[in-house]
Amino acid sequence: MTALAAARLGYRSIIYSPEADSIAAQVAAGHVEGAYDDEAALARFAAQVDVITYEFENVPEWTVAECKRRKPVRPGTRPIHFAQHRLREKAFFRQAGIGTADYHPICSEADLAAATSLPGILKTCTEGYDGKGQARVSTRDGLKAAWEKLGRRECILEALVDFQCEISAIVARGLDGTTRCFPIGLNDHRDGILRTTTVPSGLPETVLARAERLGIQLARSLDLAGLVALEMFVTRDGRVLANEMAPRPHNSGHWTIDACATSQFEQLVRAICGLPLGAVDVLAPSRMENLIGAEANDWPRFVADPTARLHLYGKAKARPGRKMGHVTYVGNWDVLPPNA
Repeated sequence: MTALAAARLGYRSIIYSPEADSIAAQVAAGHVEGAYDDEAALARFAAQVDVITYEFENVPEWTVAECKRRKPVRPGTRPIHFAQHRLREKAFFRQAGIGTADYHPICSEADLAAATSLPGILKTCTEGYDGKGQARVSTRDGLKAAWEKLGRRECILEALVDFQCEISAIVARGLDGTTRCFPIGLNDHRDGILRTTTVPSGLPETVLARAERLGIQLARSLDLAGLVALEMFVTRDGRVLANEMAPRPHNSGHWTIDACATSQFEQLVRAICGLPLGAVDVLAPSRMENLIGAEANDWPRFVADPTARLHLYGKAKARPGRKMGHVTYVGNWDVLPPNA
């Protein structure tokens, strides 16, 4: 989707990936296949481009640094250094003045004994996403059993938050330090996977202003040029607490393709190429729904619906829990279908 947005602005995209059949390469000008530690392949890739970005935060930090030796990488190594490790991420949030739930490191038997954030969610510090690598625990015995099941890896125990809803702020920051925040999305997660994002969110202006301020604060604290998404909880007593960040286009911003003056993908291209940031006005109310696994097989219904905008990702095989695409319903609230 970033490659498509870049093409609209006259840029050619070259994709680097370990896979021979890269989905992004299907719509790009070129593709370099190589492992993330293949220095020669990375050099061939860097020689073909003027600026480099990444579309998910689990690219090894070494790989990003290696690319940065050759060409500008935006947003660079600093954001993924924090985003790749939940303990580092939480500590960074607090250092930046962004509140979080209570948390404890769980890296040893002593940490198990000292932990007080119960009940809570035990998560691996690295690699987990979409509900993977985590377990809900309520007792110290349950915490120990869950840690054993996760392989005694470095983990974080996050206290449960009494929240009324989940939201996300997606902020672009240009080379000149200009920031622009997309309208706040109201998110619904099921089984750890984002199911829907609705804009406008319907939340009070005070909450929306607070969320936008935190998103901009994060972008500035990271000193990034590019895009960052901040997922947050809105508590029942009105606080806004950070959950996690992603220094890239985010699933909760997919609605912007069809219902915003500038999509998050075009905004990323603008930011990393030094162009002025685009307007973020909402063109119409919208609700984005992820298509998980076999749900994408229902595509004939979506393309027949005049309020629906279907996006399929070109993935060869549908698996349970795998995001195969999304559909965004656009229009007046009285014609949008109800939430599934």
